[in-house]
Amino acid sequence: MTTGDRAPLPRAEAPDGAPTGHVPSGPRPPVQVMRLARLGAFHQSRLSFMRALMRRMKRDAWRFDRPVWAIDAEGFGHAVYRVRVDGRAYSLVCFSHDLPPESRSDRVIAEAWDATFALFDGAPTAADIARLEANVPRQEAGRVSDRELVLSRANRSVRLFDHVVGRLAEGRQPDRAEIEAVGYLMRTTAVYGNGKFGLADRERVCDRPELAGPFRAEMLAVYLIRAFTVDLAEHLAQARDQNDRRVDGAPGRAARLDPALRRRLGVGNSTGLGMAPFLVTHPQLLHRWIAAREEALARVRALPRAEDGAKTAFHDIVRRARAGVADWRTGDERQAARTADLAADLARLAEWLDEGGLLDGAYPWDALIRRGEDSFTLEGQEMLASLVIEPHGPLVDDLTTRMAADETIGFRIDGALSCGAMRDLIAMHYDWALSIDYAAPGAQDHFWYVSEEKLEPRLGRRRQEPGAELEQPLAVGRDVAALDRDLSVWPPEEPLARFLIERPEHRHVARRVQILADHPYAEIRDNLVADALLPIDLLRCKLSFFGATRFDPRSDRWVRITMYQNAPYPEELADMPADDWAYPPLDGAEDI
Repeated sequence: MTTGDRAPLPRAEAPDGAPTGHVPSGPRPPVQVMRLARLGAFHQSRLSFMRALMRRMKRDAWRFDRPVWAIDAEGFGHAVYRVRVDGRAYSLVCFSHDLPPESRSDRVIAEAWDATFALFDGAPTAADIARLEANVPRQEAGRVSDRELVLSRANRSVRLFDHVVGRLAEGRQPDRAEIEAVGYLMRTTAVYGNGKFGLADRERVCDRPELAGPFRAEMLAVYLIRAFTVDLAEHLAQARDQNDRRVDGAPGRAARLDPALRRRLGVGNSTGLGMAPFLVTHPQLLHRWIAAREEALARVRALPRAEDGAKTAFHDIVRRARAGVADWRTGDERQAARTADLAADLARLAEWLDEGGLLDGAYPWDALIRRGEDSFTLEGQEMLASLVIEPHGPLVDDLTTRMAADETIGFRIDGALSCGAMRDLIAMHYDWALSIDYAAPGAQDHFWYVSEEKLEPRLGRRRQEPGAELEQPLAVGRDVAALDRDLSVWPPEEPLARFLIERPEHRHVARRVQILADHPYAEIRDNLVADALLPIDLLRCKLSFFGATRFDPRSDRWVRITMYQNAPYPEELADMPADDWAYPPLDGAEDI
């Protein structure tokens, strides 16, 4: 049973002499894709930002080193990780702190962390490091400059971190099951960029090819943070072993992490409501991300035949995806049920493959997607979309260059447009918004506001909590309906500018309507202040484009994820594939 609408696809003659069959009609329509329930089921893909960045690292032979390691035997101090590319350098300056257990918190209101970080534009001097040491550990309370591109902080996963250090100090490897259960030694609780707290604006670096893609600087910082977390654990194991030798005179026995087991460690992240409105406040960027993903899927579906190499790769990636889902741990009942459904969907897919002939007909990838739409849950459908894209890198990887956006384009409102033409645009693109009864119970139960304490977006209950007068303009559907209602009493030939002079409260949504005319995937087609709203769907969508895995919601408002799990480390990039890690290796256990 399908859980999403599907546009009818015509039958036509297949190109290039391929057999006649069901010919794909292009990208999936926004009415199918741009619903919160589906967006909240997205998975990482070849186009995800981490993966695009690592392909670039490999292609351009980025050079990594660690010029500074001033960490003491207790694990406190600072270190610098540097990457050089095209005559430029970027340096992650890391600070490791003595954090009492009672001060450890993933909440944004925390004021101390196990480690703090800044990605510096260039190679920092001793004076730069001293300045950063006085400010970066304070995070929002400190002061950074436009020489810093990213600000971040992280806490240890205490149980796993201590387990890894203890085992290595004894000359043994950590227990694989312990690593699989958590997946990271530290989790970041924020990764800030793009001008926040005095950091460099994106305009400073967006014309540099290595950082031109969305969130490239942030993803680079997280990649280097991962290397630091493992180096810190090994350093502490060596220090503990040296201390034991001084006590009992025994020979040194501390081990280093086995490379295969080491790669199983990613970076965790805790993310909450602060990220949720991003997809609403950046409509052009959202369109670029979704349009690239849908174009990639459409290109694959348009292939008349499946090449033998793609078939083999697809069989392998399905097996690996099943292993990844089997390792997906969550304490959230809703996500646990969805993950179980996804496992069942992938088991059914494996059965289809075992039956043979699944990819032998005309337009096999399109046929498979349509079969999945008729048989799978939304989790399964969107995982399948990522899986069919996976074996087709040469066909789709160029789309990562289209995922950035100049958001100044479209900011100017076309005031010469008539009020009648404006209503036509609304009727064409916002029929979903006009169909909602905003006076119905629960239709406006939430309101979005900005926390005065942390300057972070928050979600309030309109009838239970104060502050609704400070509501942010994120109820797009409701506001479009109000615009249409007020336009309806104006002469249709009147220019929009005259209307907006008298009704300036509609300017923000008038701009959105005009943007959507050229950006069909720019708008989420749901009521974002309804009682049924699940902000976690907004988080899941954005994080899937980052390349996150193992989504573990802690409520409907914040989630833990894993990044870069299974990826090669900087010193391994020259000898390993840069983009064969998003799904876990099947032989991992045998390699350790």
